[in-house]
Amino acid sequence: MPVDLMVRTENEPGALAAVAAAISDAGLNLAAATYTGGGPSAELHLLVKHAGPTRDALARAGIDVATEREVVVVDADDKPGVLTDLTRRIAAGGVNLDLVYVATGTRLVFGAQDLDALRAALGVASADVEADG
Repeated sequence: MPVDLMVRTENEPGALAAVAAAISDAGLNLAAATYTGGGPSAELHLLVKHAGPTRDALARAGIDVATEREVVVVDADDKPGVLTDLTRRIAAGGVNLDLVYVATGTRLVFGAQDLDALRAALGVASADVEADG
């Protein structure tokens, strides 16, 4: 089950490095990450396959996971219009997205309150969506 862990950090030099080191030093891998924030704090979204061990590694480093949630990950071709096609299908299914980012291997990560409706709109079963790492 692919999981998005969201960590809030201070927006300062080395903050992202500390999170990355905590994870890699534990021998864990990230399937994707996105880091945003222009003010004093930032949000880091991490796509992981093994949420428990990743959360534990972060806790040992004094880093708290603010939210943890299941997401839908789909393989996508690297060509114009793919995101348009997928998001039109999602919109036609009446699903409101609240998270989107790109993962390794040209995969797209989608988050929504109604994951069942999101999966239905994309035509994927929960067994079809996996995170690497």
